[in-house]
Amino acid sequence: MNHAINALLLGFPALFSIVNPIGGAFIFREVTAYRAADRSRLARQVALYSLVVMTAALWAGSYVLAFFGISLAALRIGGGIVVALSGWDLLNTPERNEARQQEHATPAAGADDIALFPLTMPFTTGPGTISVAVALGSGHPKETGALLWFFLGMTAATVALAAVIWIAYGSTDQIVRLMGPRGSRMVSRLFAFLLLCIGVQILIFGVDDVLHPLLAAH
Repeated sequence: MNHAINALLLGFPALFSIVNPIGGAFIFREVTAYRAADRSRLARQVALYSLVVMTAALWAGSYVLAFFGISLAALRIGGGIVVALSGWDLLNTPERNEARQQEHATPAAGADDIALFPLTMPFTTGPGTISVAVALGSGHPKETGALLWFFLGMTAATVALAAVIWIAYGSTDQIVRLMGPRGSRMVSRLFAFLLLCIGVQILIFGVDDVLHPLLAAH
């Protein structure tokens, strides 16, 4: 049970920081402005698709790594660098990131169904989110009993985040009125800093995985 709670407390903040559903809600509102009547349905669909993407990366990611012969240490170092750089970029230029997300979303604005692409991928759960989910899933304990609790906790984290995406995207008008553009940027910078710290922590784990056997040998 403790493994499930620890996994939930680790997984939810890590995924929440990189998905940033509060900041994404502002852009979601702009992208779906021409179909405001469908916004609630789109928010529900995006939340469901995001849940599938995150859960699949979480459960199957480590097996994909094993198939391609990629070690957990390599993933942690590479993923930690990518996540940390993403956090640094968001921390310094949140406006540029918003513009980039709008750019991803705009080409398909006239499509019949934009819930999967681009609102889910790459707008909500892009490569960064998938990398974090794979890294989290790859850090599972080896004991069989603890393994099940770990994945239950991580899955609970993805379900909770999907619920937050649904609520945030479905309540965009209220969030805009409540926070305004300045408040949104403040929240975005806060989560960008947390994302930077998470990336550094993942990188530290990877470096430790590489150095620990070498130091132990001496």
